[in-house]
Amino acid sequence: MTTSATATRVLPLTTDDADALVAAARRAADEQGVRIAVTVLDAGGHLLAFRRDDRAVLIAGETSTRKAFTALQLDAPTADLVDAVRPDGLFHTLPTALDRPLLFIAGGVPLHRDGRLVGAIGVGGGAPDQDHGIALTAIEDVLGG
Repeated sequence: MTTSATATRVLPLTTDDADALVAAARRAADEQGVRIAVTVLDAGGHLLAFRRDDRAVLIAGETSTRKAFTALQLDAPTADLVDAVRPDGLFHTLPTALDRPLLFIAGGVPLHRDGRLVGAIGVGGGAPDQDHGIALTAIEDVLGG
């Protein structure tokens, strides 16, 4: 007896998607007068796009990448994870448990298509709430939320 599994195919995040996310994030940041760095990773954690504004603080590049990686690995916005790594939090040892550093500051958001994780975006350079809002705006503009 032969059975056929029907799998719903979800399109991966493309470099065109990543470029559009970076452009949308930069537009949102410009509207707020914030200089940012933006990182977009695919579902495997590979870099699809990165851009740091000339006048953004240098560390923004590192923080945007770590935020994206953290959001991807935990499939959750970094803004939602801040309390989990406090000394009494569920993941209080997680920031130091891995070889690749995670960053639990708002600004990293996982990217989904048809309910499946396809990547993540990280924004750094503004206040945490600004970074998170810029990431959400870019997602809404490019992927529809």
